[in-house]
Amino acid sequence: MTSWVHVSLDLAREDADRGAEFWSMTLDWPLGDPWPSNPEFRTFVPPSGDPYVILQLIDGPSRIHLDLEVAEMDAAADRLVRLGASLVRRTDQWLTLASPGGLPFCLVDSSAHGRRPVVRGAQGQRTRLVQVCIDSPMAVHDQEVAFWRAATGWRWRASENDDGGFAGKLFPEPGSPIQLLLQRLGEEDPATAVRAHLDLGCDDLDAEARRLVGLGASRLWDGPGWITLRDPARLLFCVTGNSPDAP
Repeated sequence: MTSWVHVSLDLAREDADRGAEFWSMTLDWPLGDPWPSNPEFRTFVPPSGDPYVILQLIDGPSRIHLDLEVAEMDAAADRLVRLGASLVRRTDQWLTLASPGGLPFCLVDSSAHGRRPVVRGAQGQRTRLVQVCIDSPMAVHDQEVAFWRAATGWRWRASENDDGGFAGKLFPEPGSPIQLLLQRLGEEDPATAVRAHLDLGCDDLDAEARRLVGLGASRLWDGPGWITLRDPARLLFCVTGNSPDAP
């Protein structure tokens, strides 16, 4: 079981400058210096609280992945492989795996955390990255939901209806920075592998969408309780009606 999850924005090198600037302004967190041992990584540094958002430069298309803190990486990896994950890469600092549907994620050593960062903005205009949505093609959706429920050990709440293909949410222990939403992609989506996108929770959907468009995002479509946008690095993400205080 893991209580602290880091969100990694894996940005294609050609899009990295624009994407990094956009997300720094969106989060209202400056981007730290490159990590000394791994200069392809940098951390978005909140003014208070423990960071949980990382930037990684990659050679392929931009994407999102999760880093799960665990007490014993090898033992955790063995358990996740038994649940259906596959081991992709081993380094001295982390293990990279892929979920049954192909979503990459990493295991890292657990560490002590004080508290998650405070919510950005004044009352009525607050926003925070509160959720990662795991998007599964229909053929692997049920297996992916079962995997993440077992992998995290978090409290599960099934959706009351199937609008939008939402299976349900996984809620971590209090104080953790993000929750997970499991969504089934529709037949019109050509994806064959699982992917993930970011969800911001905010007080005012339209006001937050306007702010993000002003920072360089493109507004794509509105849903019941969310607005889908595209960032300058070509990643899809959503502004949602989730409380910025969630989970």
